[in-house]
Amino acid sequence: MKVRNVIVLGATGSVGTQALEVIAANPARFAVTGIGAGSNIDAAVDQAIRTGARALAIATPPAGGEAQVRRLLEARAEQLGAQVAVETIFTGPEASARLAAEPADVVLNAVTGAAGLTSTLAALESGTDVALANKESLIIGGELVLRTAEENAAQLIPVDSEHSAIAQALRAGRREEVSRLIITASGGPFRGMSADELAAVTPEQALAHPTWNMGTVITTNSATLVNKGLEVIEAHLLFGIDYDRITAVVHPQSRIHSMVEFVDGSTIAQVSPPDMKLPIAYALGTDRDGTTTRIAGATAPEPFDAASSWTFEPVDDANFPALGLAIRAGRAGGTAPAVYNAANEELVDAFHAGSITFPQISEGIAAALDQHLGNGGEATELTLETVLAADRSAREFIAGWLEPAAAEGARA
Repeated sequence: MKVRNVIVLGATGSVGTQALEVIAANPARFAVTGIGAGSNIDAAVDQAIRTGARALAIATPPAGGEAQVRRLLEARAEQLGAQVAVETIFTGPEASARLAAEPADVVLNAVTGAAGLTSTLAALESGTDVALANKESLIIGGELVLRTAEENAAQLIPVDSEHSAIAQALRAGRREEVSRLIITASGGPFRGMSADELAAVTPEQALAHPTWNMGTVITTNSATLVNKGLEVIEAHLLFGIDYDRITAVVHPQSRIHSMVEFVDGSTIAQVSPPDMKLPIAYALGTDRDGTTTRIAGATAPEPFDAASSWTFEPVDDANFPALGLAIRAGRAGGTAPAVYNAANEELVDAFHAGSITFPQISEGIAAALDQHLGNGGEATELTLETVLAADRSAREFIAGWLEPAAAEGARA
């Protein structure tokens, strides 16, 4: 079996580090050729030395730039008694995209947020498959990303546990036999809370996810159900299923990662403990022809012989409106999903800065969508330029919206 060369973007984050662990545990199957990171330079340098990567990308480099990164590599290699294999260093805002264009069998894109779009496009334009943990790049890029993949005969392979689950369950039937996709949500830390209770929650509470260990933005998105909204848009784009045939349900135990319901009434579920290493391994094990060879021991199986119970409940759309807002943006199309995503990113930052309350995240997203769609944004042709322009416009809108919103939140 040929060793697959992997570039890992967002390598110092949760998904990135777990991907490197999967790769390290399977040296006969995978090799790391590139490491990409944002500002966690020390961790990225250590990863580059330990993996033997030939290329390193740092989006926010130290004061000494590339030369300083080289010095840090040599110093860390000396500490570890290792050699520096890195031949190419990319620095600056386009570093990850430049690394993504390097030769590889697959680029695992675990960059957080809209910043991952250029890297996804760069990899696809090079004809390289993308294992996509950066859902935002597909959501805001939409048809532009899908078209780029098709034109260059490259695959988008889902890494999100929900979409990996759907991809696995779809093996049970043909596309025309699919009745609907069912995406499960944990419900986050605030499931069952009233509107008054939600208005008083703190950023620290929002980061106390009951199941998953994720970064600040994704964990907060899980609490608001923004993350589930983004996943509904992603499912629509990945699998070509209409929004009225995609359902989100709350499943607090996070054992069933998603389901596919078929026209004969059969529902196929993918079940495993909440461990991202399984969908990471499944994505990395998917070859250019779309076939997947499972990696033994990627995670422990579900202990069905132990006593347990699983529950399901509908989403509380009244107190968690972000899911419905995402579907509205997805149905509108154009650059509306980019506005949804950019507004949310700015609002999450404001919430963690203590400037607004938790419910105001969804209020701000709704205001940004109203403004965008009122100006005909759904009709905008998708290009990299129009997506980035919509992203900037939404962030500017939220900056203005935040001043009175912050004052209102302080009075509350």
